[in-house]
Formats: sequence, C-alpha cells, structure tokens
Amino acid sequence: MEKAVRKYWPVFVLPTAAAFCVGFLYPFIQGLYLSFCSFITIDRAKFNGLQNYKYALTDATFLHAFWFTALFTIVVTILINVGAFALALALTSKLKASNLFRTIFFMPNLIGGIVLGYIWQILLNGALTLLEKPLLALDEKYGFIGLLILMCWQQIGYMMIIYIAGLQSIPDDYIEAAKIDGATEGQILWKIKIPNVMPSITICMFLSLTNGFKLFDQNLALTGGEPAHASEMLALNIYSTFYARSGPQWKGYGQAKAVLFCILVIIISMIQLKATKSKEVQQ
Repeated sequence: MEKAVRKYWPVFVLPTAAAFCVGFLYPFIQGLYLSFCSFITIDRAKFNGLQNYKYALTDATFLHAFWFTALFTIVVTILINVGAFALALALTSKLKASNLFRTIFFMPNLIGGIVLGYIWQILLNGALTLLEKPLLALDEKYGFIGLLILMCWQQIGYMMIIYIAGLQSIPDDYIEAAKIDGATEGQILWKIKIPNVMPSITICMFLSLTNGFKLFDQNLALTGGEPAHASEMLALNIYSTFYARSGPQWKGYGQAKAVLFCILVIIISMIQLKATKSKEVQQ
C-alpha cells in the first residue's frame, strides 16, 4: 500500500490541488489585481494604480474600524481563553455530570452568528431598557460590551473542548510526582499543566485572534455598525464600502481594504503562532 501511494501520489494530490487553485488561489490573485482597479463587473475593470489604497489608508471609518477591531480582539481573546481554560480545569477535576456540562457549554457554538446576533440584540436591548440606558445601536460603549458578551458566550465552550483534550493528554505521572514532592495546586498549574497544554493554547489563541478580526455576521446583526459606524468592525466596514455604495470606485476601495485586511490577519496570526509555539514543551 505504501509503495502504491508513493507511485500514484499525483492522483491523490491533484483533486485537492485543483480545488485549492479554483477555490482560493485564482480568486485571491484576481482580487489582488482588482484592488488596483475601479470596476463594477470584473470583466470591465479599469486600472487606476494606488488610488484605492490611498483612499483606504486615509478613510476615517476604516481606521476607526481597525482600532475598534484591534481592541475588541485583544479583550475577547483574553476573556475567551481564560474562561475556557478555567472551565476545562473544572470539568477535568472529577466533577459530577461533567459530560453534561461539556455539552451545555458547547451548544452555543452550534448556533449561527446571525441568529445569535439578533437573539442577543433583543436580550441586551431589553436589559438596557430596564436600566434606562441607551440601546446598543445608540451607544458605542454598549455595542462593544454586547459584542464581547455574544462572542464569549458563543466561543468559550468550543475552546473549552480543545483545552480539555490538552489537559487530558498530560501524563498522570507528572502530576503524581509533583504531589509527592510537595507541590501545591498553584505550582502544579503553572509549572506542569500550563507548559504541557501550550499546544492547545496555541490553537485557541490562533482561533480567537482570527475569529475576532474576521467577525462579521454577529456585528451586522447585533449593532449594524451603529451609531454612525462607531461600532463597525473591519469586515463590516469592507462590506459596507463594497456593497452599500454605488459607483465603480467604491468596489475598488472595498477590494483594497479587503487586501489590507487579509495581510493584517496573516501577519498577526504568524506573530502569534511563533510566539506561542516557542513556549511549547515536549512530553
């Protein structure tokens, strides 16, 4: 079987390679070219150089969306990973009905982002009304907090499962030896569990960062970028530029923003992966 696979490996690779080229590589290259054009349809694109990028880098709404998204991503990444790791510790400590709790905490991740956004919009606006506070779409601060609550509620259970798998992979001998040597629970956590669960931390940090930066449907459903684009994140800003305005120049502006957005996410993800993988230990 191994010899056959080595001999006929192109047969196995070709379908995946073809799908990658058709579904990602060709659209990406075409999108990169269109970011230097003004167009309404892609077959009638007119090259206009760096004009689209000049607009994108000086657009106040795009710059505000970047800082809003960056702050949101930092805060939500910390909250999600701390919350998920705490739940994973609790549910791997011989807690009764732990499987039931795992299922309950994971279930919000199965609901679509648009549905979650509208559900939490109703809940949070109702709570703010009772407290005589401005609605989500009337105050940027409450929109930011609402997005944090929604994302944490949706993502913590998913990350919890990854952390549970990481904690369960730690050899029992490590913890037993530490207890025999007189290590406290805090020392076991910081010196044994966290270093050995770093691969799971790497994965969860990567997912949290990319999900935070790419957030779109929840932002659209919960606040719609209101008030006056103040709670608008990068993905929604790109969508609004590309689709919500008429004229060939706006398509090019939106495409340039999308390319900048893609580069930004790739750079940040690579930095995070390198930083966390360097702290991983071999069991």
